[in-house]
Amino acid sequence: MLGENDKKDRSGIQVIARAAAILRVLKEERGGLSLGQIAARVDLPRSTVQRIIGALVAERFVIQDPKGGGIRLGPELGAFAEAANFNVVERCRPILTELTSVTGETTDLAVLRNGAMIFLDQVPGLHRLRTVSSVGEVFPLTTTANGRACLALMPEDQARQLIEGEATESRSGKEIKALLGALKSIRHAKLAYDEDEHTPGISAAGFAFRDLSGNYHAISVPVPSTRFAHNKARIEAALLQARARVMTEFTNKD
Repeated sequence: MLGENDKKDRSGIQVIARAAAILRVLKEERGGLSLGQIAARVDLPRSTVQRIIGALVAERFVIQDPKGGGIRLGPELGAFAEAANFNVVERCRPILTELTSVTGETTDLAVLRNGAMIFLDQVPGLHRLRTVSSVGEVFPLTTTANGRACLALMPEDQARQLIEGEATESRSGKEIKALLGALKSIRHAKLAYDEDEHTPGISAAGFAFRDLSGNYHAISVPVPSTRFAHNKARIEAALLQARARVMTEFTNKD
């Protein structure tokens, strides 16, 4: 039979698991959900969800919209996310620096957030003519090397959803199907490319990885297209070496 302390431990673990399930549901619904909607999504009694939400609100992990917009993720989770991002930036910075040293080109680190790539860090290239982006700048998934690398790393149904979400009226179903097919080649090669597709005059190669929290990131080397073809083999070799280092860095050793 379980002792009193064992019962309390199991009860505490159950509450944490239920709170995590609620947070995951809210992560997928940026506009917020009602108590009833959350209860239905996590398959728990409304009264149980209400108690857990109350505790999460007290800790600012979720907030209740006073205008009736529902319950949403709160600012405290944003602080945790920023701390996690800093850790990834800190751990990847030596790899970016080495990549730039070997290739002579700019190296970028980006994270996938809300269906787009957001730049977290950059080491500028050594040439006078070089590519430069700002930290915090947002780039699309389907026309960039880092975005395509992330799409190729995730399950196909998830990638399809993001691709269709970014699709414009000018992009046909045939083009979407072709892009999904291209992801298979990226998975095999471990590298993704953008050759004058996102920005005329700039080409890039990159790879994706997941941090210890499961977030998708990418490291890419954007290059003026006038140099890309000539240096492509060297850039690819350097990226594959960097990828091996990243895989080791972000492998859970517990």
